[in-house]
Parts: sequence; C-alpha cells; structure tokens
Amino acid sequence: MKDYTKKNIKFLKPSATLAINEKSKELILKGKKVYKFGFGQSPFPVPEGVVSALKKNAHKKEYMPIQGSLELREAIAKYINKRTNNSFTSENIIVSPGSKEMMFLLQLSFDGDILLPAPSWVSYEPHAIIGGNKLHWLETSRENNWFPTPEAIEKKTKDLKNKNIILILNSPNNPSGSSCKNFEGIAKVAKKYGIIILSDEIYTELNFDREYRSVSQYYPDGTIISSGLSKWCGAGGWRLGFFAIPKKLNSVLKTLKTLSSESFTAVSSPIQLAAVEAFQGNYSDYLNKTTAILDAVGNYVYDNLKSNKVLIQKPEGGFYLMPEFLIKKFSTSEEMCSVILKETGVALLPGSDFGFLKEQLIARLSFTDFDGEKFMNNLNKNKKIDINLISKFAPKIVEGTKKLKTWSESA
Repeated sequence: MKDYTKKNIKFLKPSATLAINEKSKELILKGKKVYKFGFGQSPFPVPEGVVSALKKNAHKKEYMPIQGSLELREAIAKYINKRTNNSFTSENIIVSPGSKEMMFLLQLSFDGDILLPAPSWVSYEPHAIIGGNKLHWLETSRENNWFPTPEAIEKKTKDLKNKNIILILNSPNNPSGSSCKNFEGIAKVAKKYGIIILSDEIYTELNFDREYRSVSQYYPDGTIISSGLSKWCGAGGWRLGFFAIPKKLNSVLKTLKTLSSESFTAVSSPIQLAAVEAFQGNYSDYLNKTTAILDAVGNYVYDNLKSNKVLIQKPEGGFYLMPEFLIKKFSTSEEMCSVILKETGVALLPGSDFGFLKEQLIARLSFTDFDGEKFMNNLNKNKKIDINLISKFAPKIVEGTKKLKTWSESA
C-alpha cells in the first residue's frame, strides 16, 4: 500500500493518554474490571454556575473573534493578573479549543530548539517532531523534585548553536505530581540567554497548599502562560484553553492568531460565554473541596503503595503519582505496565511515554477513578477526609492500590 505520510511524522503513535483511556473502555465493555489509573481526567463536575452560563448561552451561534471574545479575554487577563501579579490586558490573550491546540500551533510556527525536562507530558515531544524543531531532553532527579536545575539548563543552552529556544515547564507536573521549587533560579538563566518559557499552568490551581506559583512572577517579559478549564474546572470535554503572551513576544501572538484563523477559526460561542463565568466567578469553595479530596486520595495511594519495592514521592498537586518499581524481571516500563494491566486490571502509563529511558521501570498513576460529585456532596467542612470516606467514595482507588501493592510484593 502506498504511504502518503510525511517522513517526520510517519512513526508517531496516537497520544498515550488517550490510547489508554480507549483501551480501558474496551476492556470494560468486554466485562473485565479495570482500575482506570492511566487517564488524567478531572473526576469532579463542572461548577453549577458555569453550567448555568452554558445553558443560558446555548442558542448563541455567531462566530466569535479569532483571538477570542473581548469579554472572555478581559476576564482571563484579570484572572491571571490576580494570581501572578502580571499586567496582561485583553490584547495579550488568545483563546483556543483547549490549551493543547495552542501549544501545537506554537511549536508548528517556532523556528528553534525545544528544551524539555524528563519527565514531561506526552504531547510536548510529538508537537516538536511535527513542528520540525530539535528537541533536547533535560535530565532531572528525584532529589530535585523531577525539575531541571538552573545549572543543567545553562549547560545545555551553552551547547546549542541555535539561540531561539523554548523551555517548557509544567508545575504541578504531569506525570510526577511534584511542584517546582526553583522558579527564580530557572528564570534567571532563561533571562540571561533570552530563552522563552512556555509555562503550562493547567494544574496550578490544584496545588494542594492552594498557593498559585508561576515562573512568570520572576520572568514576566519572557514567559508565555498556558492554561484552561479542563483540570481545575472539570471541563476537559468543553475544550477551552488560552495563552497569555507578554507584549515583548507580540510577534508570537500575531503568528498564532494567523494560524488559528486558518485552522480552528474560533472557539465555540456558548463555550466562550460560559468560560467568562468560570474566570470571573468566585469558585474558591469548589477548589478548596476538590483539592482537599485530591490531596487526601493522592496521599492515601502514596502511603499504601510505598515500600521497599516501590519508590514514590508525595503528591503536591494535580492528579498524579509516579511510582518506580524495583523489580528486575522486566526489560521495559511498557512491558511492565502491560503485565500489570493483564494481571491486576490496573491501567498505568509507562515512564517511557514521558521521556524516561525505556528500561527505567517507572509508571504514571492517575488517582482520579472515582465519582467526584458524590465525594464533594458528602464532605463535612469540619471533618477530616479519612480512610472511611475514601473507601466509601473512592472504592476503586482503594481496591486498585491494594492490587498494585500485592502485585509489586509478589513480582
């Protein structure tokens, strides 16, 4: 059969996170019990006020401006400025059908090199490949919370001939669940070498200490902030994201606006109008509840999985943990995860999908396989989230963790 695919994308696979979700659903339809620890989707409902705004505007059918509606861009600018002490205006904001789309267009249009910490979210690397950009992995370590040190970034930058560089950071991190502790040092190096930082802040509202930390606070002129509604607002399927781009990088925004006009045109009108409510409204009570639940559930998994067979760090935000299995019987993390799914029903993603060497027996675990709405509705403000609540409202988390622990001890 004749192949019509471009050489640079011929060997790309479907997104690992979406693939494991589809595989889990297929197994469930066949009658197998699956613990969906492979896919990172918010378990919580979209806040009622935001849903009401969508219903109210469902009849709106006019095309919105390419860059996003003025009302929404103003709401996003105020939202970001309040959290980061930046001074964005509506002109600095561009809206897209999910932040992933805008990240893709950025790499498609960028002429330069990409610095990417290992581990990183599964789609950054394919975006670089499709965009024809040279990607350079930055080594990290458990001791540095799985983030690159300023020294490692500087050393790699000095070795590059191309001085157009984007460094991608994501905190709290997917897949590690860790938060960056040295934004200031990283920003100092980026500023020194004129590196653009793409700060993926899709999980930043979900820091368990409820502090919003952004590298843009130390490097406002060179940081593009990326975020959206999928994680903190539970609206992944609505597909609404944005970039906040500083004035000094206005040429980037202009290019992205052009590419947007020739690709998705504009985000759905009802979704944009509902998003105004999401970014303008006060949803601190919603976030306090959801982060408290995620904190408790994530730490339950951490406490019950750690052993002399499993290295794992406490989660600090988001949906994920990253266990390393000290087992010698497997040659790759992909092989290990395949066996775990077959023998226990626990779906995990191999560390090799996130930039680790394939022989490192690391996996990403998402602790979101529970009914978040039921859990939220049964929270008592004055009562600690204990094992009884977790067992009652996140039973698959408890069962799946036990199965994974038993498997690790016998493997």
